[in-house]
Amino acid sequence: MASFINEDFMLRTDAARQLYHGSAEKMPIIDYHCHLVPQQIAQNIQFRDITQLWLVDGHYGDHYKWRAMRANGVGEEYLTGGTHSAWETFEKWAQTMPYLHRNPLYHWSHLELSRVFGIDKILSPATAREIFEECNAKLATPEFRGQALIRRFNVETVCTTDDPADDLRWHKMIAENPFGTKVIPAWRPDKAMAIEDPAAYKKYLVQLGEAAGKEIDSYADLREALEKRHAFFASMGCKLSDHGLENFYSADYKEIEIEIIFKKVLLGKAPNAGELAKFRSAFLHDQAVMDAEAGWAQQFHIGAIRNNNSRMFGLVGPDTGYDAIHDQEIAAAGNKFFDRLASEGKLAKTILYCLNPKDNEVMMTMAYNFNDGSVPGKMQFGSGWWFLDQEVGMRRQMDALSVLGLLSRFVGMLTDSRSFISYPRHEYFRRILCDVLGKDIEDGKIPSSEIADIERMVRDISYNNAKEYFRF
Repeated sequence: MASFINEDFMLRTDAARQLYHGSAEKMPIIDYHCHLVPQQIAQNIQFRDITQLWLVDGHYGDHYKWRAMRANGVGEEYLTGGTHSAWETFEKWAQTMPYLHRNPLYHWSHLELSRVFGIDKILSPATAREIFEECNAKLATPEFRGQALIRRFNVETVCTTDDPADDLRWHKMIAENPFGTKVIPAWRPDKAMAIEDPAAYKKYLVQLGEAAGKEIDSYADLREALEKRHAFFASMGCKLSDHGLENFYSADYKEIEIEIIFKKVLLGKAPNAGELAKFRSAFLHDQAVMDAEAGWAQQFHIGAIRNNNSRMFGLVGPDTGYDAIHDQEIAAAGNKFFDRLASEGKLAKTILYCLNPKDNEVMMTMAYNFNDGSVPGKMQFGSGWWFLDQEVGMRRQMDALSVLGLLSRFVGMLTDSRSFISYPRHEYFRRILCDVLGKDIEDGKIPSSEIADIERMVRDISYNNAKEYFRF
């Protein structure tokens, strides 16, 4: 009997199997957006056990799994509480697994067990102890340290997510001690825009000012400090920015208004809604101009509403599984934002991601309003993100991109993960891509005589398009 994760997993047709095994399976990976911790890469982390690697790493962990475990009745003490042993937390995850059918975590977990550890057993309470001990024994060996785990999946380039105030010392260490995968920073300036909390913002400005070697007493100072840090990031190989936003911002403003709002915040006064919108609009425009002038690509992740459970936010902080899909309207602000940049000749290569599936076609058509013929696929509708990086979300994203644009120019999948063993998600994506295209071939929607073009298309989406687009 074939194992659950077998060579034809999720490939329903002969054409899909031909495309995957012949064109997608062996392609390298460019992970152009992730949240791996550069220090852990630089220090070639050795994980204590599978619980640290998979579930809980200090304050951080897999919030996808945490949400599922909480829903299954697992108490917080097993997750962020840190009061139980590694085995007890892992056992709770194993007890959750039988309740996860049709959830992508079921597929991802078994893919990771198979591809990383060579374990093809189904994780359940009955197999938990055996799997726990086998994984831990392997994690104690050099072949399962952090850098080796990355190289295991033929990862060519990794882009981490880094704040402008970061000194990038760990990236420097990695560059001086190469291990076969290029690791470069990506610019994430969200904190530099977060004026809604004046006290926290002023503390952040001190850090940013120290990094830039400049006191920040005005918005002009802020822009200059960020320009200096932007240039420093570029010197470290950065070619990509990223913004995590509830929405696009394109309010009309005057420069003097932004200076007044900034001074108000420095005095400890919170901005009102109108001031906040104007400041964010000015800030994002200036960041986009920096990216265009530097020849970078830019990413916009739109549509998360964060830290919704105030009690748990007070107890365990952000990024712990209490974020959700927002339902704001995005079309008017987004089109206005990009129209200004295009009119000024300052629109960089851009990838747009939506978290609400209602916005797939909205965002797809928004992106294609601003393709200008200068670069193939200049404006991209990005892969299914966060709550949408699962089978249904991926298929819907591909469908929107296919019917309203050029799937063949798509830069493909990314991990968006803190985990060193999330790379089987690229395999998952590639299998779904090949299944979509293979089904169309079998159904006569794509001529079988054009199979060579489809094989090239699969290779391009898996790797070649990203390599050409980012030119890392």
